[in-house]
Amino acid sequence: MEINEKTLMRDVLVDFLREQMKRDERVVVIDADLAKCAGTIALEKEFPDRALNVGIAEANMAGIAAGLAGYGFKPFITSFAPFASRRIADQAMISICYAKQNVKIVGTDPGIAAELNGGTHMPFEDVSVYRAIPDILIYEPTDAAEFKAALPQILDYPHPVYIRMHRKNPPLLHKEGCDFDLMRADVLKAGADVTIVATGLMVSTSLEAAELLRKEGIDAEVICCPVCKPLDVATLKASFEKTGAAVTAENHNVNNALGSAVCEAAAENCPVPIERVGVKEKFGEVGKVPYLRGVYGMNAEDVAAAARKAVSRKK
Repeated sequence: MEINEKTLMRDVLVDFLREQMKRDERVVVIDADLAKCAGTIALEKEFPDRALNVGIAEANMAGIAAGLAGYGFKPFITSFAPFASRRIADQAMISICYAKQNVKIVGTDPGIAAELNGGTHMPFEDVSVYRAIPDILIYEPTDAAEFKAALPQILDYPHPVYIRMHRKNPPLLHKEGCDFDLMRADVLKAGADVTIVATGLMVSTSLEAAELLRKEGIDAEVICCPVCKPLDVATLKASFEKTGAAVTAENHNVNNALGSAVCEAAAENCPVPIERVGVKEKFGEVGKVPYLRGVYGMNAEDVAAAARKAVSRKK
């Protein structure tokens, strides 16, 4: 699949899974009645014995995947992010992670990307659920090109992975064939005055914020951090030592996700003033992404304002 501005992340996932299922009979896909939304319904027709729909039974989906992994299969399970996290929290903890079963979990439409599905389907806590569980990697793709580069590494990763995937296409910031390392954060723009650490749809927003700050004479460094667990502390520490202040920007509750991970790393390695941009003590609601950005303070100007505050706090 060639990547362009119109490429959907779910199409990248389905294309990758199709190719792997052709090559390896151990690759299995399991859905809980949302295969049409995830795009994986196409695989049911091509691989009826290895693309399974268990119905509206997410916990069962996770348990089946764990059992298959125990017999040497390589299962991917997909559902809306709230159902792929809080609804299967116990199964993810005990059947998958505690039992050391290599299951890849795909949660779609995270945070405000849930849009018109509203508060019940708008997960601001899915990363929090998985950050508390040992030995699971948490990855949020930045764009389709990065996701394409990441998927082979995710398949080869020997532990469970939670993928926080947008079904639609955020702005394309990487080129196809980009040199992507799943275990490293990526400095997209170098700067000297403040570090902005962003993930998911907030990466492009942070680049916009950096341009606003540039016009004011503030030189912001922008780091794309698609994996918050395990966190690339070395890259963040080097940046913090240079800039002396930081902002985190995420499409999630600021508690116990990227913002918390970065604050913990800074406190232990290089204490600097940090401001966090994201959802703060609110539930989700119905609306399109532009409206929801305003509700939760997730626009470029919000990131820029947080950066100004962080810079003002420097000693």
